[in-house]
Amino acid sequence: MAKRPESVLVVVYTSNAEVLLLQRKDHPDFWQSVTGSLEGVETSMETAWRELKEETALDRPHGTIQDCHLANWFEIYPQWRHRYAVNVTKNLEHVFRFEIPEKITITLSDEHLAYCWLPKDEAAKVASSPSNQEAIMTFVRREHGRS
Repeated sequence: MAKRPESVLVVVYTSNAEVLLLQRKDHPDFWQSVTGSLEGVETSMETAWRELKEETALDRPHGTIQDCHLANWFEIYPQWRHRYAVNVTKNLEHVFRFEIPEKITITLSDEHLAYCWLPKDEAAKVASSPSNQEAIMTFVRREHGRS
């Protein structure tokens, strides 16, 4: 079954603006925040919670997902187009953020090889997609509202 061309991006970070990035197993040079496609009649918030738990084992006791009220259309990378219906080339990505007090050990899903915690500016440089880079720079905040 073809994937729905609508997804979430959940930027996970600490109160000191250290950002979690995940290394993809199918493309090891690709680093990203938590991502995933909406399934069935899921809302973007439901997908954000599901993907956060599946990819990191983080859940409600760790914090609250905040909707950034931003959605980006982007061109689906050629290496992933086979997952979508024929002639689907664009995806709508809903952006969320998830702040936790400090770095913790992450339990990865089988989709990822590794993870790292990086300072905001470095994470934005390492993140592979432009929308992920923009989300990190725009929505990651230090404690007490400082960028």
